[in-house]
Amino acid sequence: MAMNAYAGGGIPIEDIKVGMSASYSQTITDADIKNFAGISGDNNPVHMSDEYAMASRFGKRIAHGLISASFFSSLFGTRLPGEGCVYVSQNLNFKRPVYIGDTVTASVTVKTVLQDRNRVVFDTVCKVKNKVVIDGEAVLYIPDK
Repeated sequence: MAMNAYAGGGIPIEDIKVGMSASYSQTITDADIKNFAGISGDNNPVHMSDEYAMASRFGKRIAHGLISASFFSSLFGTRLPGEGCVYVSQNLNFKRPVYIGDTVTASVTVKTVLQDRNRVVFDTVCKVKNKVVIDGEAVLYIPDK
């Protein structure tokens, strides 16, 4: 299926179909966690301290859940639907921790197209080694051409 972009660079809503999907993968590094803590202000020691995390139920440092969830935003803004779209809502269910060195694959799949409201509903999921670490649903606003 051809994906024709409009002036804003994204896919026009009339070309978005149920089942369309996009994915992005990234390996989480210590630098990612430290940079995210600096931006967000979340310096929870379960993310930042090896000693603290070792004594936690996780046994070692975990990445902030919103690092992985932010990959959805990357997909929406650059791939599907692309430039110009705006988040309306996102719900997230955190299923498993993500550790330093894990490769997270985020996927978004069109669930419903609400053309009369310029909105698209997506299923969102992040996996590590084929196990779901985050799932949820997002609603995006798609601007007119």
